[in-house]
Amino acid sequence: MNNVHERLDPAGHSVNNIILREIPEPEFRQVEKYLKYVELRAGDTLHEAGDYITDSYFVNSGLVSFVIDTDEGKSVEVGIAGREGMIGVGVVAGLSRTIRRAVVQVAGDGFRIEAAALRTTLASAPVLEKKANLFAAIQSMQTAQTAACNRLHPADQRLARWLLAAEDRVETPWLAITHDFLATMLGTDRPTVSVAARRLQDQQAIEYVPGAVRVLSRHRLEELACECYQVIQQFNGELGIKQQTLAV
Repeated sequence: MNNVHERLDPAGHSVNNIILREIPEPEFRQVEKYLKYVELRAGDTLHEAGDYITDSYFVNSGLVSFVIDTDEGKSVEVGIAGREGMIGVGVVAGLSRTIRRAVVQVAGDGFRIEAAALRTTLASAPVLEKKANLFAAIQSMQTAQTAACNRLHPADQRLARWLLAAEDRVETPWLAITHDFLATMLGTDRPTVSVAARRLQDQQAIEYVPGAVRVLSRHRLEELACECYQVIQQFNGELGIKQQTLAV
């Protein structure tokens, strides 16, 4: 029998999702039979706003953005999730629909579970339910802080904050992200993204090339980021997301 650090799904795929790794073995055995391994490709939409939640996802690797789209065709990111969390966590609280679009921004993998199967499992998996609810609560805080950040802080500080949070989850200094996505993340336009990225690059915090950003100095990036990164990170630490030290 595998211990908590060596868990595999029924098909032999490694389980790196923090929620699934940290629940007790009996609870994992209950849920694992419902898990279906999936590759998460950049650009994949897991949920559309207004959709009924028929499936939830435990993210194993990569990065998923929660995006709000307006009738005017504008979009803004209101939260992110990596291997610490779930997509479609509202099912745990009894919700059947979502108002956010969930889109894969950094490719990875994960486990899909039908919403009905998840609800059935939760009835006898109290630790899983507690951890899912904790993730949902911290996601709510993240959304509120991100909304304030988007309204009050300049684009270069917001970009620095987002890059730090993203690197914490994907654990690599290279982030394959497009110009258009950065505009969505900042809730702004492409010219503003270019100016913000140039400022961080001039400060030798990042290297910015078409389709990718490399973090050159975490220390410098933390100095340039707004306080929102630390505000959110103090709660993410409870989910097992630690600040990275890959680039100094």
